[in-house]
Amino acid sequence: MIKISNKIVYFGTDKLSVRPLERLLEAGFSIEMIITKPDAPSGRGHKLVAPEVKVIGEKHGIKVLQPSKLSEMVELIKNLDNPIGVLVSYGKIVPQSIIDIFPQGIINLHPSLLPKYRGPSPVETAILNGDKTTGVSLMKLSAEMDAGPVFAQQEVQLTDDVTKAELYNQLAELGSDMLIDHLPQIVSGSLQTTPQDDSKATYCQKFNKAMSKLNVVKNTTDELLRQIRAFAGFPKSKLTLLGLECTITHAHAATEPSTELDQKCSDDKYLIIDRLIPPGGKEMTAQSFLNGHS
Repeated sequence: MIKISNKIVYFGTDKLSVRPLERLLEAGFSIEMIITKPDAPSGRGHKLVAPEVKVIGEKHGIKVLQPSKLSEMVELIKNLDNPIGVLVSYGKIVPQSIIDIFPQGIINLHPSLLPKYRGPSPVETAILNGDKTTGVSLMKLSAEMDAGPVFAQQEVQLTDDVTKAELYNQLAELGSDMLIDHLPQIVSGSLQTTPQDDSKATYCQKFNKAMSKLNVVKNTTDELLRQIRAFAGFPKSKLTLLGLECTITHAHAATEPSTELDQKCSDDKYLIIDRLIPPGGKEMTAQSFLNGHS
């Protein structure tokens, strides 16, 4: 494996950014600094939690910066000697003034086959739409969202039962391989980019809690099962069962109901509730919920 002597400035915050950072370190690439978002409140107590890339950086003695505005980083990055910018799921728009500081620009790992699914939720949207394929794009970052030219892409097949966590893990590993394999070629200039076809661009939306309700009157069982898999963790999938708003974590389709919790959907099939989380409780089977709340 060919390595580079350039120091890397790594931009990343969300879960997709963790594995590529670990893999770059394991492969011996030099990370000069990590730029991530500020610590954010999490959980019922709203305790401030550091991004995982920050924890990894501090463990390895890497300088970690959490600017509220990227403009604060301009002079610091300018003082570096020929740095390479790598961005994976940073969560903020990077202005052109920052991109231009890097001689090679910033290399961005995006979890879709661009120009399909530009935007904040490509992994979830691929599951939600029932896509048969998705993949990873290695691209040159531009100020316009996910519109930069592409260095390389790799496709993966999607099964009908893949979960969001499984797909994130798969794409993170695949993207890490691509980054390690192609970064030396990008730095040397031997790997050229291909412009995206903007006329074929599609965009995905940012999900919110208001979207979590499962609509059994409007949607088919297949659509609801995809929503449960795509919305796992956040924004979650909610149903009111026995008067309680519950989070549905696992379900399947059938032609007949099994318990009073099961829901008839628009395709006349039933959404069979397998596992759920009641308000303020822990995940349990549907039968355990019935035993405690009938």
